[in-house]
Amino acid sequence: MPRLFGTDGVRGIANAELTPELAFRLGEAAGVLLCRDGRGSVVIGKDTRLSGDMLEAALTAGFCAAGCEVLLAGIVPTPAVAFLARDLGADAGVVVSASHNPAAYNGIKFFDGDGFKLTDAIEDRLEAFALSEQRSARPTGESIGSVRLVEDAVERYLEHAIATVSGRLDGLKVALDCGHGAASRTSEAAFRALGAEVVVINADWNGTDINDGSGSTHLAPLTALMLSSGAAMGVAHDGDADRTLAVDETGAVVDGDRIMAICAAQMHAEGSLSHDTVVATVMTNMGFDVAMRGLGIEVAKAQVGDRYVLEVMRKTGAVLGGEQSGHVIFLDHTTTGDGLVTALQLAHAVVASGKALSALSGIVKPLPQVLLNVRVPEAVRVAAEPALLAAAAVEEAALGGNGRVLVRASGTEPLVRVMVEATDAKVATDAAGRLADLVAELG
Repeated sequence: MPRLFGTDGVRGIANAELTPELAFRLGEAAGVLLCRDGRGSVVIGKDTRLSGDMLEAALTAGFCAAGCEVLLAGIVPTPAVAFLARDLGADAGVVVSASHNPAAYNGIKFFDGDGFKLTDAIEDRLEAFALSEQRSARPTGESIGSVRLVEDAVERYLEHAIATVSGRLDGLKVALDCGHGAASRTSEAAFRALGAEVVVINADWNGTDINDGSGSTHLAPLTALMLSSGAAMGVAHDGDADRTLAVDETGAVVDGDRIMAICAAQMHAEGSLSHDTVVATVMTNMGFDVAMRGLGIEVAKAQVGDRYVLEVMRKTGAVLGGEQSGHVIFLDHTTTGDGLVTALQLAHAVVASGKALSALSGIVKPLPQVLLNVRVPEAVRVAAEPALLAAAAVEEAALGGNGRVLVRASGTEPLVRVMVEATDAKVATDAAGRLADLVAELG
């Protein structure tokens, strides 16, 4: 069977693929393997999905069955759980969320007690335990776990996020789209606390509208708000607020590459960019690399997934890294992608530079890039097909060093992603189309 854990935890249709029974077993497994002799504590947070209560309850039962104390943070962003695990001295943190996926999906992702995502090796141990038919001896009597509400979870996280900004944001007008997700409880409050003027949309939820036509995966509502409100910058989060995309004052999208470039330039100017290095992924546009080299900043590359970015950051000593999708890690402040901290650091760069966001984002001159997502039942198998790999090599060779081709299976959805960069947009589009057609045939 395919690996239970993808690039960002366990994910699937709630109550069909991701069942309460599986959540219970994962909770029990994590309680045994991550908590101190089954007597430690774990922080659990969730986004706004209707299925969140069900999976939270099952996870809680699993942890209690292992003898752990469960600290319920309620609806909070994913990075808040990573922070709270450290802040509260817990042994682990767990988030019930499927991030940018539609409301029918949900997921379970784990952090260790230091707020870092688990390694593949530890995830493999959790998976083996959860899927095993054997059952370890469970505690009884006073050794059974307990549950406690963390009533100030949001306030603790907000205080932390606000403290990452040097100075204030007075006079800055920000448009904000919370995507009917966890950011609804945090982002507006943080910007206002720093003095910014905020206009906000999609900061309510009903359990089924998360990411629906809103947030970082659907930027049209934010763009319209930007143009109608006269805001200086727009910020959009995904459902669990671990990522941010932005819109400048002209309505143009500022993706993760540009956000990283702007923040890297600002940190470089302030002398806070350790080792003058930033970590990007293999999906990052080549224009980013060119821009960083022009500033004397080295670019290290990681595979897709913010935990892989983090691994390279820790190896290189870099304090800034991220993805084109808007997952950005500021390692001086966070241990994982944090949409709110990213938005606040971007806002700081705008205020500190005195420049418009459109002018700042012009630092990156991206090569034309085409990304096609092809839905196939067995994405991992198809992405590794020799015929597809050979075709991709032929297409890249035809670019003559003036572009690149990347074909990979999504770690969160049944998709094969085909990405082509070239100096000519039509060349990139045609090459990507041919490869996408082949993916569909092989699927």
